[in-house]
Amino acid sequence: MKDATAAVERVFREEYGRLIASLARRFGDIGIAEEAAGEALVAALERWPEFGIPANPGGWLTTVAGNRAIDRIRRENQRDAKHQAAFMSYDDTPHEPTGPVEDDRLRLLFTCCHPSLAPEARIALTLRLLGGLTVPEIAQAFLVPETTMAQRITRAKQKIASAKVPYRVPETADLPERLGGVLTVLFLVFNEGYLATGDGDPVRAELTAEAIRLTRILRRLLPEEPEVTGLLGLLVLTEARREARVRNGQLVPLDEQDRAGWNHALIDEGHNLVRECLTINRPGRYQILAAINAVHTDAPTAPDTDWSQVVALYDQLTRLDPSPIVALNRAVAVAELDGPDVALALVDRLPLTGYHAWHATRADLLRRLGRSSEAKEAYDAAIAATQNSAERAYLSRKRGQLV
Repeated sequence: MKDATAAVERVFREEYGRLIASLARRFGDIGIAEEAAGEALVAALERWPEFGIPANPGGWLTTVAGNRAIDRIRRENQRDAKHQAAFMSYDDTPHEPTGPVEDDRLRLLFTCCHPSLAPEARIALTLRLLGGLTVPEIAQAFLVPETTMAQRITRAKQKIASAKVPYRVPETADLPERLGGVLTVLFLVFNEGYLATGDGDPVRAELTAEAIRLTRILRRLLPEEPEVTGLLGLLVLTEARREARVRNGQLVPLDEQDRAGWNHALIDEGHNLVRECLTINRPGRYQILAAINAVHTDAPTAPDTDWSQVVALYDQLTRLDPSPIVALNRAVAVAELDGPDVALALVDRLPLTGYHAWHATRADLLRRLGRSSEAKEAYDAAIAATQNSAERAYLSRKRGQLV
């Protein structure tokens, strides 16, 4: 029974973004969509363990959730014109224009990323509605209390309702000014799938795939925008390494990965996208990150990596984004050029004591310097700061190797 329940929850998580987007389009109300989706999950938990998961679980959930939403509207007697349209099984087309592309989830993404919402609210709401993450998972990703995150998401949904934010993709002429926020959210959705912060699967492939799918659509809409091309290049180059990233339940760092297990079709695509960005010569954040990944994936072995080029690219990125996270990643590359002592001096002055990767980086540098006692403490701090099971297993193994 426990395994059956876990299977139901896994399917629901994978289908959540599609389900919410479909219901939001049909009923024009995110609150109704969320409640109906929750009721569909309860129905699935009651039925599927006994009768099995249906051949089309997404269709089953959509049908049940749609019926529950209609029941709720009828009970509350909220039959305005948009809700009446939802009752008509032969015509559930929304009344408002839906923009230049017919994709429910892209419309939901632009709704969540409306300029009237604060940037942190856009990201949190997208992770909740499109990614299906729980409030505790999102709070963990943002390093804030659960109550703070719950209030942030609630306020964002209330803002969408009160401001009557349209559920649509903007017209093509309006896309560029909305693009920055959307790209940021897509990048973070991908990262949440690739570096899952929850205590479940170490990688959430449905999130990485969805971020790539939506970025591909954006590129078709805006083929001349180099940052869209750069983001797609970054995502596919990162995704190319996913299968080699976890082995036997443990994280495998880049320098230890079996490069024969990388997806070389995605690597070829990513390199072509980076070359396309270079011809435009308007470097932005995502283009530079893609170029860094291109250097890593171009090296046949880890020792062949051109670290001087990696550091130079991070220097360029620092001018655009002088954040502590960029500085931390740059320091990792500096360690390969100038040694772990130089890198440790850079890392120790960063204000990232609440960030697990800062502790993990310090632990590795201290290990390389032979400072085992300090390295153990840093590994302990890194293990305590992450909920990713594969990363915890890797960090525990590295700590156990210290004498």
